[in-house]
Amino acid sequence: MTETETNLYDVVVLGAGPVGENVADRTRAAGLTTAVVESELVGGECSYWACMPSKALLRPVIARADARRLPGLREAVQGPLDTAAVLARRNWFTGDWTDDGQVDWIKSIGADLYRGHGRLTGPRTVTVGDKVLTARHAVVVATGTRAALPDLPGLAEVRPWTSREATSAQSAPGRLVVVGGGVVATEMATAWQALGSQVTLLVRGKGLLDRMEPFAGELVAEALTEAGADVRTGTSVASVTRSDGTVVVVTDTGERIEADEILFAVGRAPRTDDIGLDMVGLAPGSWLTVDDSLRVTGTDWLYGVGDVNHRALLTHQGKYQARIAGAAIAARAAGTDLPESDPWSAHAATADHESVPQVVFTDPEAAAVGLSLAEAEQAGHRVRAVDVDMSSVAGAGLYAEGYKGRARMVVDLEREILRGVTFVGPGVGELIHSATIAVAGQVPLARLWHAVPSYPTLSEVWLRLLEAYRDN
Repeated sequence: MTETETNLYDVVVLGAGPVGENVADRTRAAGLTTAVVESELVGGECSYWACMPSKALLRPVIARADARRLPGLREAVQGPLDTAAVLARRNWFTGDWTDDGQVDWIKSIGADLYRGHGRLTGPRTVTVGDKVLTARHAVVVATGTRAALPDLPGLAEVRPWTSREATSAQSAPGRLVVVGGGVVATEMATAWQALGSQVTLLVRGKGLLDRMEPFAGELVAEALTEAGADVRTGTSVASVTRSDGTVVVVTDTGERIEADEILFAVGRAPRTDDIGLDMVGLAPGSWLTVDDSLRVTGTDWLYGVGDVNHRALLTHQGKYQARIAGAAIAARAAGTDLPESDPWSAHAATADHESVPQVVFTDPEAAAVGLSLAEAEQAGHRVRAVDVDMSSVAGAGLYAEGYKGRARMVVDLEREILRGVTFVGPGVGELIHSATIAVAGQVPLARLWHAVPSYPTLSEVWLRLLEAYRDN
């Protein structure tokens, strides 16, 4: 058997993060031989520098905040967090940045793992070191994204934190400047403020979490301020330097801020700059444009799954796309001719357009699915927003004394279905899946009246929302 024959597979997956792993799982389940290529740790960004470590940092922060809202318990949790213990637990969740368990899982599904930097060297061909992998049916690019940094002179010498350093640091800096107002910025500001850092949050825009309903960012900013963070909106960074270990930030108004570390959380860039896109007629460093089966436009063999296609930069959405892509690859390998437009089928990632859910694990939590009011109006839908104070729900009063939160549903007035739902408040992350089902399932409001929420839970907010829509 020749070397080329040895390295012939049905599917080659470039990237072994959660997205690449899920593609491989689906193609192997369909009986397709599959190779997975990874240049770093199997498990990817989510497992070691994003979802898992960040939420491990945040969970004790949120648990303490919830406990402090309960008479009879708050007195027992007035002291500081044990930062070393929190970081040790975070380290455990990352496997101390080793991937043995994830490698074993790849082996358990019968896929072959190739370690090294993979590059496309032609149609259906990936080269890893001195090995050439050829795919009969599909090559899947699932290389994800990296943190984008602004074009500031001398920034490299400052050695700024990105999301990777923010989630893997082994001690809390005394003073931390966070630049950005999105999910990473707000979550890391929440975590490190609670773990002992004095946080200054610099936000170029008017508020936080600008992709959600405006009240979400307002409530999170208010809570961060109450926790001791210095939140400054409408503020840009003009320059950054580091001298004798101290970071000096100068804002666009000339104000000078000193810190021990600075975190830039200002966006993401696709990790496609050095994977050989130019060898198949695509621009290096570009986002991949795909159809709803995740196949790259203009090809019949290349798929772009997860963050690289810029449809929804969320781990759970990338894994959803991976399941869709895996099903589509398997169907096409079996000779099935998939229709170009078949929404909500097993081969179409329709949820990317209609019902993307997200939870921001700040205190309070912010959770949303589907379209905001502004997005729905921009899309041409005739809609109405229905708002409810979460404290009107009996379960909220039981959850925490002085519970503060808000809920909104965006109703399509012509079809009487939900276009979007947003919750802000302690514990609301566990509410979002019910909203996702309602939005993705296009459940008529008349039927939602028959989905009776258990009393007394936070879920009773659904009844309050329906009543507000009916009565106003």
